[in-house]
Amino acid sequence: MNILILGDIYGRPGRNILKEKLPQLITQYEIDFTIVNGENASGGNGLTTKNAKQLLSLPIDVITMGNHVWQQKELLETIADFPQIIRPLNYPDPCPGKGYDIFEYQLKTEETKKIAVVNLSGQIFMPALDNPFNAMLPLMEQLKNSADLIIIDFHAEATSEKIAFGYYMDGFATAVYGTHTHVQTADERILAKGTAYITDIGMTGPLDGVIGVDKEIILETMLTKRPKRFETATGSVQINGIILAIDDIENKVTKITRLYETFEETK
Repeated sequence: MNILILGDIYGRPGRNILKEKLPQLITQYEIDFTIVNGENASGGNGLTTKNAKQLLSLPIDVITMGNHVWQQKELLETIADFPQIIRPLNYPDPCPGKGYDIFEYQLKTEETKKIAVVNLSGQIFMPALDNPFNAMLPLMEQLKNSADLIIIDFHAEATSEKIAFGYYMDGFATAVYGTHTHVQTADERILAKGTAYITDIGMTGPLDGVIGVDKEIILETMLTKRPKRFETATGSVQINGIILAIDDIENKVTKITRLYETFEETK
């Protein structure tokens, strides 16, 4: 099977380009299962209930989140209504939503694959959540016995923390991929014990901005050191992510491929 994973959807441009291009990508790359990060999908800052419904009306199976998960306060009340949304596992208890779940996908052979999707937030230069390494420990035996594939979105700032976590999960997780920085890295590989890894899969949204924000606003704040309201960039857009080719017998990634496509602005 082929799994498509797309980087942080940013604002209306990210939502619009997915609506326009996602069905085409799924056909082109023969995608069976799709995961997106949605923590910036509403104005670049969180996810509203309305936008969650909009994204899930597309061929998207799972939405992972990150440090902006609660920026749209309504999601605190409505996240339980969306079993497809996974927030960082290492938020302190009690916490709305869930940090992982197991989703079922039926292959053309009629065999059912159980796909565990886990979301974690890093600690370096990030909000002080529980240690993500320790947060995984209670889950590992459970997932090993109940899931065929284990996919982890590690939402973190520091490349060192992401790489370390990739090695920590090598041989356990099917794939570990980084999100949050909105800049795609070129280090995709399969680690020594079989786990597919990339430090950051990039973003889906404005290309002609600074990680999604209007570039003139960012330049002004950097030059003046005075705050200014962020606005979503306009212009060309991009879709960033990865495609995982899975051996259906061994449940291992045989190939990890970066996806980077650009398009003219969509309305």
